[in-house]
Amino acid sequence: MKNLQEATEKICDLKGSLVALDALVTALLHQMPLPLRADLLRSFEGNAEVARTVLLHTSISEHTITAFERDVRRMSALIGVP
Repeated sequence: MKNLQEATEKICDLKGSLVALDALVTALLHQMPLPLRADLLRSFEGNAEVARTVLLHTSISEHTITAFERDVRRMSALIGVP
């Protein structure tokens, strides 16, 4: 039972860290001028494709891949270049 409790606590800790990073990225994006956001979007799309390739060739949960794809779409929309 102790291992389950430790795993649950670690998952909660990771969730909190992820939310904090998400808040930071959102704040940074809102301060970034549109021309820089366009460059960022191109770079992000390229890096996401590399990460996607790595994920697809790794023994990893389908839940992880689904979450990755969801968050890539969300971050791309957040960068929001018109």
